[in-house]
Amino acid sequence: MTGSPADVPTPPPAGRPQGGPVPGAAVSREEFDALFASVRGWGRWAAAGRGAWNRVTADHVRRAAALVRSGTVVPMGRPWDTRPGPDNAKPALHYMSELGDVEAPEPSVYKDFLAVDYHGKGVSHLDALSHVAYRGRLFDGHAAREAVDAAGARFGAVSELGPLVTRGVLLDLPAALGVPWLEPGHAVHAPDLIAAERTLGVAIGEGDAVLLRSGAGRRRRETGPWDPSAASAGWHVDAVPLLAERGIALLGGDGDSDVRPSPVEGLHSPVHALAIAAMGVPLLDNLNLERLSAACAEAGRYAFLLVVTPLDVPGGTGSPVNPVAVL
Repeated sequence: MTGSPADVPTPPPAGRPQGGPVPGAAVSREEFDALFASVRGWGRWAAAGRGAWNRVTADHVRRAAALVRSGTVVPMGRPWDTRPGPDNAKPALHYMSELGDVEAPEPSVYKDFLAVDYHGKGVSHLDALSHVAYRGRLFDGHAAREAVDAAGARFGAVSELGPLVTRGVLLDLPAALGVPWLEPGHAVHAPDLIAAERTLGVAIGEGDAVLLRSGAGRRRRETGPWDPSAASAGWHVDAVPLLAERGIALLGGDGDSDVRPSPVEGLHSPVHALAIAAMGVPLLDNLNLERLSAACAEAGRYAFLLVVTPLDVPGGTGSPVNPVAVL
């Protein structure tokens, strides 16, 4: 980790430990709607179903590939979780569908079945632009009821995105603050983003994928699971204009990007609405960022080549993924 003592964030007031809950100011629906309008990128790209991913050109990919030095490959997908729990209300399925037959001609074969309702808290996945609508509108103003039906999405499907390759930036907030993790309910604000950039020696740029590490994986391992739908560390909506200004193409983290409880009245996932429906930025949810945190700390840098290969599901609103960082 780089940075001078002057770059280190100011310690919190006495009585609240670093990493403890940092609640954000409450935001009314009227204020949220104004914020939504201020970051809205509708009408910007001809290939609207790709949204902000249109920012990533071949030059972006070449520059990202040039970041590879050690060749260290770090997967970020969580294990396929078939066990129910407070953070896995809809467990994935995995069972053996064929166990070979010694009576059959060689070679014997062994097959298994996989299925998952992946838009939840237990599976690492990509949210496409058809996943979230706000006030009945998907990104670019498409009427959600017309664009998505029982057959799938006719706009913003994951099949429109294809493989995602760009520069990834890990905003490792616990590393920047010198704490093991951020407590559930900790809101990350725009000044926190800027302070973390300075401390970690990295700057977010156009076409980047920004991954927020809250340390949720470590906290779960050491203290046990909890319900992240009720309480999770994540972005406060007041940080989103800065992310929009930087021109990011992808947003993700070891949660689902939203801080909970939500600071916006009547909205459970306001950052989802801002990123996907307003800005056209796909989301990566429920990543395992612990190995990447260690690898970045060892390498002394927090930017890397990121590769995300969603399943090609025509009409799909997203896909399970196992993203890979290459340092």
